[in-house]
Amino acid sequence: MIKSSDTPDDFARALETNAARFCIKLTNEIISGLREYYETVFSWNARLHLVAPCSAEEFAVRHVLESLVALRFLPKKIARVADIGSGAGLPIIPCLIARPGLQATLIESSMKKAVFLREALRRLGLQDRARVVNERFEKVAAPEVDFITCRALERFSEKISEMVKWSTPASTLLLFGGEAVRETIESLSLPYRAARLPKSERRFLFIVQHK
Repeated sequence: MIKSSDTPDDFARALETNAARFCIKLTNEIISGLREYYETVFSWNARLHLVAPCSAEEFAVRHVLESLVALRFLPKKIARVADIGSGAGLPIIPCLIARPGLQATLIESSMKKAVFLREALRRLGLQDRARVVNERFEKVAAPEVDFITCRALERFSEKISEMVKWSTPASTLLLFGGEAVRETIESLSLPYRAARLPKSERRFLFIVQHK
């Protein structure tokens, strides 16, 4: 769980201290929304184990700021996104907080986590721009979206080929991961580029195009 000794103020300070390293500009309004998100995850984490044990700074850096790197590759005005295996809401909820023009479908197979996601969206006032689908992505029709995000999924590398077949041909996949994800993408002969995530030697955001 998130360390109980840490506070929302610790989290907010970590965002402000590290945002420049990620080339991210955070307004007071965005920081306030991200702080509310942190508090929501904190209140649910003991029951659902949404994220592994970490400090407020690690949650700010490794989870939230890392997620916001995806915004570099999304249009600044309007974009439709499907997030697969949303879990704790990463990367999509921080992106929704920071980018008002974003609309999202959160696909999560765990019923308990889907309940958390709906509550988080309601608490953050995002329910008009996002909906939760409680099902495995393979079992639902791909929504009409421009981008598909995925940060964590059981057997992630194995699922990438299914994800590509499932997604609409015009969409771009934004996949967070390491060399195993890169190897899978290359084995599928998919055109891609990789952006190294700040403060990490082994993690990347892969921007993958359909052939």
